[in-house]
Amino acid sequence: MGEFVVSQKSLEFLKNRFKDYYDANKIELPDRFARREYAFVLFGGKGMYRHIGFDKKNVFSNFLKEKIPQHVYYSSAYYQQPDAIKMQDKKWMGAELIFDLDSDHLPGVEKMSYVESLEQVKKEFIKLVNDFLLGDFGFDEKNLELYFSGGRGYHCHVRDPNVLNMDSNERREIVDYITGRDLIDSIVFHEMPTGRKFYGDRVYPSGKTLKMPKPDEPGWRGRISRGIIDIIDEIKKSKYPLEKLKEYGVKESDAEKLLTDLSEERIKRIREGNLDQSKTIRKFFLNNALRKTAVSMSAGETDEPVTCDVKRLIRLPGSLHGKTGFKVESIPIDSLKDFNPLKDAVVLPDELVSIDLNQQININIKGENFNLKEGKQEVPIYLAVFLIGRKMANII
Repeated sequence: MGEFVVSQKSLEFLKNRFKDYYDANKIELPDRFARREYAFVLFGGKGMYRHIGFDKKNVFSNFLKEKIPQHVYYSSAYYQQPDAIKMQDKKWMGAELIFDLDSDHLPGVEKMSYVESLEQVKKEFIKLVNDFLLGDFGFDEKNLELYFSGGRGYHCHVRDPNVLNMDSNERREIVDYITGRDLIDSIVFHEMPTGRKFYGDRVYPSGKTLKMPKPDEPGWRGRISRGIIDIIDEIKKSKYPLEKLKEYGVKESDAEKLLTDLSEERIKRIREGNLDQSKTIRKFFLNNALRKTAVSMSAGETDEPVTCDVKRLIRLPGSLHGKTGFKVESIPIDSLKDFNPLKDAVVLPDELVSIDLNQQININIKGENFNLKEGKQEVPIYLAVFLIGRKMANII
């Protein structure tokens, strides 16, 4: 079975819907917009149309209405000559610190539906913003801008003046911290003797325990401790603890051994800060507390090419995502927890149009559940654009 082909009629339908949107809505440009590079992917075009600069906002607005791009990007960097063709001729002046969390980089995403992956990546994004950017790094809320990407994830733009001139290596250090890369367990935990032995007049330590940090300690020490306690609670509250351990990637034989080792007495000691010296327990908790509390960026870590790239192109807020028709939507920090991309970022009309769907789909958009079977049917414009953009349907 060949790859699904979006018809020319469907491309024209998408282009016309995007035209209606850009004609009716004013897109706010970023600060120092004339110092940014802009880039576009056009409907039916090949490759990216880039190295473009705009001196006036109305020129940009007219460009959108005339070209009607499928995707719109701008640079996280500021340049003296943003429209220069060669990067070295642009003369870099600084760049925002960008985090791009994409559900495609989540572990196990291949088993998730689109909706499930959006829910999971939002959890990672909340962790990034609250625990690390506002928490450990102490950035001011006013210097963070949060966006739904319009597709599969979320963007955070850090505009703190202190980060604008950071080079790639300095940005990589931030990524390494957030992902817990190369975190040395001896920094988080330390061994303590549990008793003493006497040989004549000399005293020697007898037995050891691995001392955990307190959950309220700052940084990774407290984070790992809280992660360990959360994992214990999950296992103990689960009706099927063996299956819960398998979800953490533990083999069945190891899971059985771990459950045997994880006695009530041991759990009590762990809560008191003593991780114990069972090798099975130690390995399990160290690995999984890190995995649970770090942020998943690219293929299990943050999207490093984005965060470390000082010349990155990122989707323009307010524009439409060409594969979904959803808006690249700004999210106030205090609204992040309740933000629903399949409601809050859906901005196209709800008039009905006829499509030919190539597969079954069940999805809730704008508060309405659509349980669609393969074949011809009528759906709202916003859903038709989403299905065509994801190569699941053609317009009739």
